[in-house]
Amino acid sequence: MIKMSLNGKQVELDVDSSMPLLYAIRDIAQLTGTKFGCGLGLCGACTVHLDGQAVRSCVTTAAAAEGKSITTVEGLSNDEQLHPVQKAWIANKVPQCGYCQSGQMMSAAALIASNTAPTDSEIDTAMQGNICRCGTYPRIKKAIKEAAKEARADSLTSASAYSEQESQVSS
Repeated sequence: MIKMSLNGKQVELDVDSSMPLLYAIRDIAQLTGTKFGCGLGLCGACTVHLDGQAVRSCVTTAAAAEGKSITTVEGLSNDEQLHPVQKAWIANKVPQCGYCQSGQMMSAAALIASNTAPTDSEIDTAMQGNICRCGTYPRIKKAIKEAAKEARADSLTSASAYSEQESQVSS
């Protein structure tokens, strides 16, 4: 039995601890947005967040998720509002076949969570190993920049709202 937070909900999955996290997510938890690609952690289709870090779930054991927080593409949005990456993907018509997109979005979301002003080089580094056979890399990079800009604006709005609340409390 592996206990974890999966997309914000506490779950217990009855799986062998050596089972790849990918199969625990897809087959046991029935969240099929995370895709099987190569099975070697090289293509990025299976990318999820483990405590906020992008990891390849096909080479990460279920045991590695014990007591941790896992976010899949299904958990990227919250309260019916799309994540900035999801909005940018739609606006830029990024997917063609779409198979790699959940992994692409999860890697992009991990990047902008830690860096809301990534350079081209930082985007290339963060997205390294996420393969898109359709070749939509220019649209992916453009979408990441747009998502980062929105995330930056959101963080500034949140910071100013916090400052405003603090000043009201002080008064």
